[in-house]
Amino acid sequence: MKSHLCSSMSAAAICRLVAVTLICALCTVTMVPSAWSQEPAPTAPAPSSDSTEGGNASSAGMGAAAGLSTILYLPLKAAFAIGGGVVGGLAYAFSGGNENAAKSIWTTSMYGTYIITPDHLRGDKPIRFLGVPETESAQASVPEMEPVR
Repeated sequence: MKSHLCSSMSAAAICRLVAVTLICALCTVTMVPSAWSQEPAPTAPAPSSDSTEGGNASSAGMGAAAGLSTILYLPLKAAFAIGGGVVGGLAYAFSGGNENAAKSIWTTSMYGTYIITPDHLRGDKPIRFLGVPETESAQASVPEMEPVR
């Protein structure tokens, strides 16, 4: 009976290991190439001896660091956003349908940076864990869409 128990526990452990490996591989495949593609274009022509057309070790290292940072950062940001969505919904319900109360929670928790890029690591772009609400002028400049008739 003990051998059956051990074999079922090892099968469960193998399934967990396979699941974690697949999740890590999926995150790496989907996030690292997008981080590599977001490098800024050079403003001045590069010297012929330092062609960056195929990339270099520094940009690959920054891309790998950005991918690893995203793998660590994204679950925390997503959990915070989901929690903010729930709390914002509760605020809407318990405030008697006050949309402004809910939107202030939703904007702060759901907006912001979700994927870390090499620009973030270099300091060219800020990492915003908390979302920044739009200004009144930005909201006024966007025309409301009317239904098509």
